[in-house]
Parts: sequence; structure tokens; C-alpha cells
Amino acid sequence: MDSNHWNNIYDKKSEQEVSWFQEVPKKSLELIASFHLSKDSRIIDIGGGDSRLAEHLLQQGFKHLSVLDISTKALQRHRERLGEKGGNIDYIVTNIVDFTPLVRYHLWHDRATFHFLTTLQDIEKYLAIASQALDAGGYLIVSTFSKSGPEKCSGLTISQYSEDDLKKLFGRYFQNIKCFEDTHQTPWGAKQDFIYCGFKKLS
Repeated sequence: MDSNHWNNIYDKKSEQEVSWFQEVPKKSLELIASFHLSKDSRIIDIGGGDSRLAEHLLQQGFKHLSVLDISTKALQRHRERLGEKGGNIDYIVTNIVDFTPLVRYHLWHDRATFHFLTTLQDIEKYLAIASQALDAGGYLIVSTFSKSGPEKCSGLTISQYSEDDLKKLFGRYFQNIKCFEDTHQTPWGAKQDFIYCGFKKLS
């Protein structure tokens, strides 16, 4: 992935002009709630950019949040929007396949980053990094375009996944808890099919 590409998008487009925008990331929040995490849990949002997830988690009382993104522009917008409310968020600027976790997390959340990895090498790196980053018994949420979803996003070719695809890939490191499909509506009314899967790290 190219940081210049994503910085350009966040420099030119507002929240309502990007397809992935969600005022309330309902499905992610519901899945997170099902894990019954303590408010002291360390949570990282992968490719979180300017997403609203972290502020909803802050409102729920979670204290240790990290947002990782390849785009400095996206994280700058996130920081500016939250202001003092986001003062304790750890912002991490890196390509996910170059990420070196400095702490262990209780939850890894990824909505719409994994499907931008289109080579086996990058996919393998991602899986190993996610496993390394999570505590034993920690949870992972991954949400990607499904087989009936778009073939491109933001001008980039993506990888589509079925439930079985994700279970096979992540099953080497994680135990599947549940998967479900969801149709996301973009700010301009287009529909995009996603697959969500929740996993627990194997000890």
C-alpha cells in the first residue's frame, strides 16, 4: 500500500465523500460487545483512519485505544475531530505489514484494511503480526469485501473473501467464533457487501 495514495484521498475528500464512512459502526460495536471486554482492555483499530469507532469506544468507557493507519492525513483529521476527548489515543502511522507491536492487545479490529492486501507475502505478514500483537485469548475482528462485494476500492484492486476463505487463513492462529454478512450503504446510497468474522487467539 502507498501512503501517498491515501494521504491524497484524505486531503481531497471529506468524511461523506469516502465509501467506507459509518456514522455509527454498528456491526463492529455489536461484535465487540459480545466479547465482554473489560474497560481496561487494550484495543487497536487497524486502518482506522478517520473512523468513528474509537470515539464510540471512548464513550463506552474504554481507556486504552490505538488507531493505526498508513495515512498521516487520516490520523490528523481523527485527532483534530476528537480534540481533548481523544487525548489518550495512541496514533500509529505505518503500513500494517511493517507494524512492530510494542504492547500486546486484547482486541484487534480491522474493517476494510485486510482486503487491500493482494499478495500472499503481505497476507502472511499480516497474519503473523496480528498473532504476535494479541494476548493469548485475545480477540480479532476482520471485515472485508465478500465475494459479492466490489472488486475495487479507491481505485485499487482488492481481494474478495468468503466465510470459508477467512476461516482457513486465520484458522492457523485463531479459533473462529462467528461470521456473518452485512451490506454497507455508502453516503451516496450505493451498496457494498461485506463479510465479518470474529476470532479468538489460540493459546
